[in-house]
Amino acid sequence: MNKPLPELQPLPDAERRHLAVVGAGLVGLCTALWLQRMGHRVTIIDPAPPLGDASYRQACSYGNACTFAPHGVVPVATSGVIWRVPGMLLNPLGPLAIVWRYLPHLVPWLRAFLASSTKAEVERIAGTLAALLSHADAAWQPLVMQAGAEGLKRHDGCLYLYKSEAQFRTADAENALRERHGVAMDRLERADIQNMEPHLAPLYHKGVLFRDAYVFSSPKQLAFALAQAVINGNGEIVRGEVSGIEPRDNGICLRIADTEFLADHAVVAAGAHSRKLTASIGDRVLLDTERGYHVLFPQAGHLLSRPVCYPEHGFYMVPMADGLRAAGTVELGGLAAPFNPRRTAMIRDGVKMLLPAAGQGSDEWLGFRPSMPDSLPVIGSSRHLPRVTYAFGHGHLGLTLSALTGYLVSQLVAGLAPAVDLAPLRPDRF
Repeated sequence: MNKPLPELQPLPDAERRHLAVVGAGLVGLCTALWLQRMGHRVTIIDPAPPLGDASYRQACSYGNACTFAPHGVVPVATSGVIWRVPGMLLNPLGPLAIVWRYLPHLVPWLRAFLASSTKAEVERIAGTLAALLSHADAAWQPLVMQAGAEGLKRHDGCLYLYKSEAQFRTADAENALRERHGVAMDRLERADIQNMEPHLAPLYHKGVLFRDAYVFSSPKQLAFALAQAVINGNGEIVRGEVSGIEPRDNGICLRIADTEFLADHAVVAAGAHSRKLTASIGDRVLLDTERGYHVLFPQAGHLLSRPVCYPEHGFYMVPMADGLRAAGTVELGGLAAPFNPRRTAMIRDGVKMLLPAAGQGSDEWLGFRPSMPDSLPVIGSSRHLPRVTYAFGHGHLGLTLSALTGYLVSQLVAGLAPAVDLAPLRPDRF
């Protein structure tokens, strides 16, 4: 599953450019670092960059489960998903919620989501995800070393648990799909799980361990380390919100409040906020938002040795440097709806049931996953402005694919043939 990548050589001086990267999440930071390795001068622009202050809590990269997930070849839209949605919505401990007043805005996205759930489409999408995931770790390693973040990695795999034989058998199709694409996994009996994670309530029947998964123990520390590496490479991080991108004879103009910022080339890596920028350019990209929540249990970090997920509940319980983070679920509702305390209450109740010794949660958070209907990211050039490259829409695989995305973007900017076929990821595929 882990495949090497061709080494990128620095470009000749005449081919080096000044690039503006819009977005200081993990995708933007990794993209900046790979561009610097090619010899480019890079400026990152973000309204809340990882520079050591409290504003960084707003970022999606702050609050994620921080799990590298090579098992993520199964798209969210799978065969028969439409029949499972009502049950998920009716289950108070279920993984899905909808902000109903936002539903009219979701109709085009949902239509494409359902079209992506046919058996043929699932196979095609899984093949594309597998191709990306096979290179994801190789893309991360140089950046982790450059940032001095090796100490944040914990290699103990990731555990999926099922409460009954029926649930376990229902997951067979997805696990078979994973195995066909080279995902390493061990099927576990109840006694195996109890030996691995003795603090879990004995609600499980069987499980699966994804051996190659790992965790960064602090997404905040990881982002800060990557940002410092960008600065150490003579990069610049500017605090500001880009409201539009326009062409200029000598490059690209990015509008920040009442000022203009000029660059030779721009990369839009603004996560769920990227859609307004593509619209300002004239590109229609079918990007929407999965709102995800987390609750931190500061006294429970020692209770688990690896990420644990019950797919039935749709969130991960992850041991991290500052405690146990229970993160996940999906709420379809866009960017403007307020924080929904029912979603974090669901997570709290779930953790209390699954890990009784976890204690009280002390921190709650809402973030916005940038999601495409087919679970594939957008990596490619704008149709209207070829000097703008898009890198967003990673859904549940933002951390996992961020370094590879930066690598592929650096190849595109240099005019090199990408290491992975990017045709399925083109911005105008819907």
